Order: sequence, then C-alpha cells, then structure tokens
Amino acid sequence: MSKKKVLVVDDEKHIRMLYREELESEGYVVATSNGEEDILELLNREKPQVVILDIKLGANRSGLDLLQEIRGQDQDLPVILSTAYDSFQHDLKSIAADYYVVKSVELTELKSKVDLAMKKALARK
Repeated sequence: MSKKKVLVVDDEKHIRMLYREELESEGYVVATSNGEEDILELLNREKPQVVILDIKLGANRSGLDLLQEIRGQDQDLPVILSTAYDSFQHDLKSIAADYYVVKSVELTELKSKVDLAMKKALARK
C-alpha cells in the first residue's frame, strides 16, 4: 500500500513545520509548500491523498483560488481549508472544500479532519 501522503500549503513557515511534525507523528508522509509554486504541478509531483490549504497565502494569493484550480483537475481529491478566519466559511468558493478548520495550536480537530479525508481518499482508489 502506498504511504498516506498529505500536502500542506501555507505561507507561514511555523505552521508548515507544526503541521508536518504533528502529522508525521500520526504516521503520515507530509509534503509542504508556501503556496508560491503552481498548485497543479505540485499535485502532479507530490501525488498527495489529502491537501491542507491555507486560505490567505500572502498578498495576492488565495487558497480559495487554488482550490478552484484543484477542483478543475480533480473533483474528488479531499481538500481541507485551514485559516485563522472563520468568516471564510461562508464564502461560496469555500463550498468546494471537503472540510474546514480554523487554525489553532491545538491540532485535534485538524488531525480528525485529516483522518476523515484520508479515509475518503483511500476509499476512492
């Protein structure tokens, strides 16, 4: 069986490091990106089963736009939106995501959503 791979896209280095450390301790393989590179090239190279996508990726990059690009290529790839702002939950673009978590230093909810998303991803194979 292939390893369970998660791609974390976040412009904050400490968030990428925290998520990597926590998810690797749960047995996942974790790839990270700061959101600068082309999301479709990244998906083709890394082949994750689950994507965790920050909504605010710097001044002129939006995770919601990247989500639309992902959905244009793969309707079924589980995507978890992660943000410090829960108001995005009501943005129409965010409905294309499978799960939504508000950033916290306590990662129980994130881990739970990754687990659900991974089960969904593995079931579609």
